[in-house]
Amino acid sequence: MAKICEICGKKPVCGHSVSHANNRTPRRFLPNLQRIRVNVGGVNRRMLVCTRCIKGAKVAKAVVKAAVSA
Repeated sequence: MAKICEICGKKPVCGHSVSHANNRTPRRFLPNLQRIRVNVGGVNRRMLVCTRCIKGAKVAKAVVKAAVSA
C-alpha cells in the first residue's frame, strides 16, 4: 500500500537521522495517514487521508448508523 494521502497527495520524503556524533543515516519521513470512512458521491468508502486534510475539513466523514436496540 502506498503511503500517499488520497486528497492532497502528500507522500514520504527522504532525509537523515543525525546522531549526537553527527553521523547521518538515511531515513524516510512518513505522513500521518489515517484510514477513515468518507462519503464520496453518496457512497461510503475508506480512504487514506493525512491528518492535515482531516483537520482542515477537506473531507466529509461518513455518518455511522447507530445500532438499533430492541
